[in-house]
Amino acid sequence: MTEERYTSLEQLGAQTGAPESPEAARLERVSNPAPGNDYLIRFTCPEFTSICPVTGQPDFAHLVIDYVPGEWIVESKSLKLFLTSFRNHGAFHEACTMMIGQRLVDEIAPKWLRIGGYWYPRGGIPIDVFGQWGECPKGVWVPDQGVQPYRGRG
Repeated sequence: MTEERYTSLEQLGAQTGAPESPEAARLERVSNPAPGNDYLIRFTCPEFTSICPVTGQPDFAHLVIDYVPGEWIVESKSLKLFLTSFRNHGAFHEACTMMIGQRLVDEIAPKWLRIGGYWYPRGGIPIDVFGQWGECPKGVWVPDQGVQPYRGRG
């Protein structure tokens, strides 16, 4: 029997295609199962892709999203589909990274959220983009994002 808080989820457990764009993607949420505790949720997407808005060439990134939930948590399949929707989305690294963070903030209103976008080099230059919303509550363990800085062949 499905818990009542999960009955509003339309994508989880259903045949769901990739959204045509980030704007068309639906992020679904459920109530925080431990609202009396401050704790960290981490999503890691090591194979994120988008396209350059000028050249149409693919861009690749390793994304790490950390957040301390408030009333809501994001449902992970809907997040995966949202991230997948960027595959045909033309935007610079900075725009993609910050758009993802802002959309999560708008949808789930976390107490704190940070995103690290570790973009693979194109033209010999890696671009790392970091965003943060709010202050991390005291006492929450926030591990290092674990992504090594780009070192090239050295």
